[in-house]
Amino acid sequence: MKWLKRILIAVFSLALLGIIAIAGAYFYVLPDLPDVTTLKTVKLQTPLKIYSSDGKLISQFGEKRRIPLQLSDVPKPLLQAFIATEDSRFYEHNGVDPIGVLRAALVMITTGQKRQGASTITMQVARNFFLTRDKKFIRKIKEIFIALHIEQLLTKDEILELYVNRIYLGQRAYGVGAAAQVYYGKDVQDLTLAEMAVIAGLPKAPSTVNPITSPERAMARRNVVLRRMLDVGYITQNEYQTAAAAPITAKYHGAEIDLYAPYISEMARDYMVQKYGEEEAYTGGYNVYTTINSDLQQKAQKALRNNVYAYDERHGYRGPVAVLWTNTPPPQSEILDTLRKTDPLQELQPAAVVKVEDKQADVLLANGHTVTIPWQGLNWARSFITDRRQGAAPKSAADVVKIGEQIWVRPMADSWQLSQVPQVASAMVSLDPHDGAIRTLVGGFSFTQSQYNRVVQAKRQLGSNIKPFLYATALEKGYTLATLINNAPINKPDLSQGIAWRPKNSPDVYGGPTRLRVGLAQSVNVMAVRTLRYIGLDAAIDKLSQFGFDPSDLNRNESLALGSPSVTPLQVVTAFSSFANGGLLLEPYFIERVEDAYAKTVERAEPTLACDTPASTTEAESLAASPAAATVTTLEQAADHPMPVTDIGNNLPYTCENPQARHAKRVISKQIAFLITDALKSVIWGGGDWNHGTGWNGTAWRAARVIKRHDIAGKTGTTNESRDTWFSGFNPSLVTTAWVGFDDHSRELGRVAWNPNGAKDQISGAESGAKTAGPAWNEFMHDALEGTPEISITPPPGIVSVRIDLATGKLSRKNDYTSDFEYFIQGTEPKEYANDSTEDGNIFLDSGKSSEELFH
Repeated sequence: MKWLKRILIAVFSLALLGIIAIAGAYFYVLPDLPDVTTLKTVKLQTPLKIYSSDGKLISQFGEKRRIPLQLSDVPKPLLQAFIATEDSRFYEHNGVDPIGVLRAALVMITTGQKRQGASTITMQVARNFFLTRDKKFIRKIKEIFIALHIEQLLTKDEILELYVNRIYLGQRAYGVGAAAQVYYGKDVQDLTLAEMAVIAGLPKAPSTVNPITSPERAMARRNVVLRRMLDVGYITQNEYQTAAAAPITAKYHGAEIDLYAPYISEMARDYMVQKYGEEEAYTGGYNVYTTINSDLQQKAQKALRNNVYAYDERHGYRGPVAVLWTNTPPPQSEILDTLRKTDPLQELQPAAVVKVEDKQADVLLANGHTVTIPWQGLNWARSFITDRRQGAAPKSAADVVKIGEQIWVRPMADSWQLSQVPQVASAMVSLDPHDGAIRTLVGGFSFTQSQYNRVVQAKRQLGSNIKPFLYATALEKGYTLATLINNAPINKPDLSQGIAWRPKNSPDVYGGPTRLRVGLAQSVNVMAVRTLRYIGLDAAIDKLSQFGFDPSDLNRNESLALGSPSVTPLQVVTAFSSFANGGLLLEPYFIERVEDAYAKTVERAEPTLACDTPASTTEAESLAASPAAATVTTLEQAADHPMPVTDIGNNLPYTCENPQARHAKRVISKQIAFLITDALKSVIWGGGDWNHGTGWNGTAWRAARVIKRHDIAGKTGTTNESRDTWFSGFNPSLVTTAWVGFDDHSRELGRVAWNPNGAKDQISGAESGAKTAGPAWNEFMHDALEGTPEISITPPPGIVSVRIDLATGKLSRKNDYTSDFEYFIQGTEPKEYANDSTEDGNIFLDSGKSSEELFH
C-alpha cells in the first residue's frame, strides 16, 4: 500500500505537472496564435486566367497553380488515399491524435531523431495556413493548439476540403485539382487509382518523391499509399495489385492553353493589375472573359503572318543566320546542340543545310529529322539589296544556300520552305459594329519577338484611310456621290506649312472632272484636297474628332486630306465601324466580364449599342423619317434596315430594348453612312461597263477576286514614300483594319521588281495599301465570312435612286453604258438632264469662272 500510494502521488504529480506545462505552453504561445476564424472566409491563392468569349483559355498568370474544388468534386478514392496515408483516424480525433503523438515520441526516444511528426490532417492545415515547415518544438506546440481551435470552428469535411485545396504537391501545384492537371493533364475526376495514389504520396516530400523528377521513388511511395489503403480496407486486393503494377506515366503539363493570343491577354493582365493591384490580380483566382472570338482570332493571326512572310520574302533573301562549318562537318550531335540553342519563332524553325542538289536542298532540323526543301521553296530567294532593289532570280539551289549554313525554314502545306525572320511589322484588329466588342486583336508578328502592341500603341500616319470621313463631311454640306470634283493638278498651293505644298496623284495622272464616287474608289489625292477646301479645315477637324480621332493628332493644314495625322489601328477600326452600323460611334471594349474564384461575376461590360433612339437622331434623321419622305417612290424601294446586336461570339444579354442599355452617339445620319458604304463597295468592285471600254477598278480590286461577295466595303491607305500602308473595311457584321509598316518610321516599305520565278499574280512595283496591307485583310475576311450568308445592305428611308449620266452626274434619259443608277439623299438628286444643260453638250463651260472655282 505504501508503494502504491507513492506511485499514485507520482502519477498525479506528473499529470498535474503535465497540465501545468500544457497550460503554460498555451499561455506562452497564445500571443502568437493566429485568429483561426479567418478560415471561414479564407481565399485560396489562385492564378489569374484569361479566356476568349467562347471559353477558350488564352493565358494564365500567377506563381501558384491551383484549381479550387468543393469536397464533393474530389473522387472518394483520392480522399481515402490521403486519409489512409496521412491520418487514418482523421474522423475520430479532435485535431490531435494521441496515438500518433505517442508513436512519434517513442520513435524519437529510441532513435534520437524526429522521424515522425505525428501531424494530423488538421495540424497540416494549421501549418499550411498559419505556420512554417520548420521542425521546431515551439512550432509543433503552436500547431497543436491551432489544430484544436480549428476543430472547434470547422467540421471535418470543411477541414478536409481546405487540406486538399491548400496542400503543396510539387511543380508549383497547390491542391489536388492543379496536381491532376500538372502531372497528368486531366481533371481530378478522370484520375486512375494508381494516379491518385501518386498524388496522395506527395505531401510527405513533394521534391524527392516527385513522379517527374524521381519516378522510381514516386513508384515506391505510391505503393506505400496503396498498401495503406488496402490495410485500412478502402480497396480490394485486386484493385491493389492492378494499381501497384501500373507504370509511372506522369509528365509535366503546362497550363492548358487553348488559344495563343498574347497581345490581348497582356491587355487583360494589365487591366486587372491596374484595377485590383498586382498581388490581388495574380492570386485572387479571377477569370477574365475577353470579347475575342477564338476562331476569328486564329484566322487573323494566320492572315497577318502569311502576309508578313509574303512581303518579307518578295523583297529578297538576307542570307543565312550563321555558317556552322565550311569543309568537314562536325558531329551531328554538335550541330543539333547549336540548333537547339535557337528557339523556334512562330512557324520558323532553325535548320542546318547538309546537302545541296540542283533544284533542292536537304536540311537538318533541331529535332534530328532531315527534310527536303524543293525548288518551289527556294526559288523566291533573290538576294536582298535594299528595300527598293532585289538581286537576280536564282537558277539553282546553289545560288541560294550552301552546305554548313544555319538557316530558317517553315512548313508549308505538304513541303518545306526556306524563310527568314521578318523585319516588317504589322497589326490587325476587328470589331463587332453593333456593340464595339473587339473580336480579334493581333499586335504584331510575334509577341516573343516584340511585345509592342501596335494595335493600341503605334500611332502611324493614316494615309488615304482618312478620305471616307472627309467625303462624309462633304455629303453633310451638300455634296452627292455624283458631284463632279476636278481631278487636275492643284495650282493654288497651301502656304500654311511654310512651303508651297502641291499635292499630286499617285500615280501622277489626272482625268479632269470626276464624280465623287469614282474619286473615293480610286483614291484620287487632288480631289480629296479640293473636298477639304470645300468643307473647310475647322469643319473637317471637328468631324474627324466626332469619329473618335484625337484633335491634337489632326494637322491644321491641307496635308490632312491625304492622311498626315498619326493614329492607332484601334482608332481607325472604331471610326470605320460608324459606316457599318449606320452612323453611330461605338466605344471599343475587350473585357466581357470578370468572375471571381467562385464563378461569381464581379464585373460586366456595359457597351454602347448601335441602336436607333430619339437621343441619337439628328436633324437629317428626323427629315428622313418625315411623312413626306415615307411617301417617296424610288426605283429601288427604300426600306428601314434595323441593326440588331450580333450574337457572333457574344454571350451577353445586350439588346436595344433594354431600358438600361447605353446607346452609341450618332456622328452621321443613316443616309450618309449608307452612301459612303455604297461608295466604299466601289473601292472593291469598281464600276462602268468593261464591254464598252468604260469599266474602271477601285484601288482594292484584289479583294473582289479573293472574297467574292458583294456585302463588303473598304478603303486602302498609303502614306508618302509608303512608310505606312492600311486597309480598312467591313461587312454588316464585322469591321477590320490591317496595317503594315516598319517600327522604324524612317524606313520605307519600298518596291519590288518582277520575279521570273514567281506566280503570275505576284505583287510587284511600289508597296501600297492595296498590295501590302490589303492581302492580310482579304485573307482574313474571306476566312472569317466563309460559309456565312451575304447580308443585304438596304437603303434607309430618305434615300432615292435615280439614273444619272456617268460623265456629268446629271439625270439621264438613256438606258445604256453611259448611264447608271446612283443613290441620293432625297432632295439632293440632280434636277437637270445631261442633254438639257447646253446645246453643244459641253456642260463644263460657265462664263466668268475658273476651273479651280468650277469644280470642287
